[in-house]
Amino acid sequence: MPSATGRHKTVLPALHALDMSRPYWADYRSLLQDLQKTAVVLDELPGPQQLQALLPAHALNHRDLSIRFRPSAQLPGVAYEQHIFQTGEVSTRSNNWHDLFNALVWCRFTRLKSAMNAAHCAQIGSRHVDVRRGDVRHGTGRGPQRDALTLFDESGVVIVSTSKGFLNTLAAREWNEVFLQQRALWHKEVLVFVCGHALLEKFLTPYKALTAHALLLHIDDGLAHLPREDLLQILDRSLAGALGEGRIVGSTASLSPLPLMGIPGWWPEAEQDACFYSDRQVFRPATATHSQAAVLDFTAYHARP
Repeated sequence: MPSATGRHKTVLPALHALDMSRPYWADYRSLLQDLQKTAVVLDELPGPQQLQALLPAHALNHRDLSIRFRPSAQLPGVAYEQHIFQTGEVSTRSNNWHDLFNALVWCRFTRLKSAMNAAHCAQIGSRHVDVRRGDVRHGTGRGPQRDALTLFDESGVVIVSTSKGFLNTLAAREWNEVFLQQRALWHKEVLVFVCGHALLEKFLTPYKALTAHALLLHIDDGLAHLPREDLLQILDRSLAGALGEGRIVGSTASLSPLPLMGIPGWWPEAEQDACFYSDRQVFRPATATHSQAAVLDFTAYHARP
């Protein structure tokens, strides 16, 4: 069992043994259940062909090429991001949880993943990418945006709320306030969308210090009352557009750290009381040098159909 503040090596659960009642599977539950039904061998994970069947029809990269999950063994030595951009093929390792969850995020946040891939390629040693021709100049440098993109791709969540005050308190890392004093808001006015595939892998064996990097969005009541699936599609479309225009995820400072197991109902091992939240190794207060992530007004990014 993972320790309270860390983790150690443990046996990962089999696909058919996942506890689908956990709240962090919300946007992936149906996909995982489909995979459970189609799994051929219980001790092996579904491969690229089964994952491909889950992709929506509009799964295209930034050059309008169809996204296709290909076994990594068939793509030796390819440059990962550039290959997706140039061909639409996503190198996917067999029997690998990390790559399986990456594929599932492609299924749920297709446009956002495509936009992140294009942004990566635009930054890889190139001042210009010809999207129409797929011309990418290769390089080795990394900058603030690529660091932020990688962090968001691996460990990102999108937090949306009608309460801007709550989001600012979260950004200020006032953990007792957001997790205890305003606990009820997590069930009424706050929604969490997980888009980081490494986080999904970590949910297999969750530990108390599991931390995400959050994009904080203030939304209006109209969006808040939409069905969750409709809102997810709007987020996917709108955030992809904003990212493509360079308006979000420009640096790691734009993302707010969030200890996920502090969210009411997310930690299965103990009561989430004042003692639980007093653990300063997990719920670390802001420091004098703390750069607070901005709360974004989603109205400025909302791309209407």
